[in-house]
Amino acid sequence: MHKRKKQLNQKRRKQEDKTESTMKVLFLASEVAPLAKTGGLADVAGSLPQAIQKKGVDVSLCMPKYKDVDLEAVPIDTLEIVFPKATYKGRILKATLPGSDIPLFLIEQDEFFLRDGLYNEAGKDYPDNLLRYCFFCRACLEIIKRKHYSADIIHANDWQTAMAPVYLRSLYADTEELSHVRSLFTIHNLAYQGAFEVGKFPMTGLDWKFFRLDGLEYYNRVNLMKGGILLSDHVSTVSPNYADEIQTPEFGCGLDGILRMKSEHLTGVLNGADYSQWSPDNDKSLPVNYDINTVETNKPICKKALLKEFGLPPDSDKPLFGVVTRLASQKGLDLLAEAIPKLIKRGAQFVILGTGEPHLEDAYRALNTIHPNACGVKITYNERLSHLIQAGSDLFIVPSRYEPCGLTQMYALRFGSIPIVRHTGGLADTIKDVNSYPDGNGFVFYDPSSIALQEACIRALTLYQNQHVWWSIVKRAMKQDFSWENSAHEYIKLYLKIVSASK
Repeated sequence: MHKRKKQLNQKRRKQEDKTESTMKVLFLASEVAPLAKTGGLADVAGSLPQAIQKKGVDVSLCMPKYKDVDLEAVPIDTLEIVFPKATYKGRILKATLPGSDIPLFLIEQDEFFLRDGLYNEAGKDYPDNLLRYCFFCRACLEIIKRKHYSADIIHANDWQTAMAPVYLRSLYADTEELSHVRSLFTIHNLAYQGAFEVGKFPMTGLDWKFFRLDGLEYYNRVNLMKGGILLSDHVSTVSPNYADEIQTPEFGCGLDGILRMKSEHLTGVLNGADYSQWSPDNDKSLPVNYDINTVETNKPICKKALLKEFGLPPDSDKPLFGVVTRLASQKGLDLLAEAIPKLIKRGAQFVILGTGEPHLEDAYRALNTIHPNACGVKITYNERLSHLIQAGSDLFIVPSRYEPCGLTQMYALRFGSIPIVRHTGGLADTIKDVNSYPDGNGFVFYDPSSIALQEACIRALTLYQNQHVWWSIVKRAMKQDFSWENSAHEYIKLYLKIVSASK
């Protein structure tokens, strides 16, 4: 009996391996690092397909050809996509994702994508965003229809690609080349839903029967995110805890009821960290590299370089808190601004890098003016500096009110900068408090308040005084593995589940 069971398990694994090796996935994203980036979606789109490919899945990428996407690409087809008020022409180009051998389809349409921004300029969204990304989604499906790539699954990401699963069930439902294709829709941030006034619905090219409660209608507005959730075969989001949170009124952004309805087809898969780009042993932007064996001698060198960069006194005896983020209330940066003066009195130093809401930018400039020797601030985005902050800071603060996954806390662990996080979303899935768990790797607070954040920072300041214990925690943190390999395995299981359910 045991031998028979073993044989069956071996047969099943062989079947799964064969399925993985023959499965084809078309990964759709509105931004892909290193070609175009406004946030974490681009990092995921640049890394996850490579991790999936390494496990034997045939994967191709598709993104718009923005103004700054400068690649050698070969035109393979022309497009003429009919919408109610006009026919829009474009081209399908084919290239390769830099640093990989993954095929990359670029959708070229200069009227839509040859612009200075991706989604907006000077803080204002482009008024034709609905039409731009409806065109993009239809163009992606045309790649399969025209047999340039034979996908088993389209993996769409966020509202910009949410119409791909919708079109698969509507305009392309009777298309033979797409009849076997299934869809996975990943939510990276539920707060950004692609909502537009009802008068723009005809721009989708859909019949009005799709503008209803079980379609794209949401309080008499067009909601692309809702359509993607309802009409995809399966929904995933970027951490297990966030998958639970978005089914509640507090975090559901008005769609919690829809997500509870979809709960049997909703899965949280934690994002991964790309250690080829974010690891102190190979980071070319650092003054000196280090690993777990050299961290005690070389990390302080990075700290001195960081203090100098921000114009702070190179006082290595004081704990240095690093922040790299969008300066926004969602990220809890108002809570931190209130806490910083009190923590400086207790001997802390801060370096802050980011841009965002004007009132918070002003608040941090003021902190820099009032505390020039303790609070260094740069209101900009600088990739090199973001790496140096991870390497040179002793602690790394992520005080988000909500955080679907978060990557910076994972990077901080690898760089030996101990995270201080609020218990929410992916932060809760990756960071355990050192006072509560034997394998704790950070400091966690629960209440979204300045006082709770201060208390967590004070606990960190106290523990920092015991350098022997501190370095043991640093080395424990550096051993953490949140690589994309684990995430890729979970996504492949999802792909198999989706394909199997359709048979």
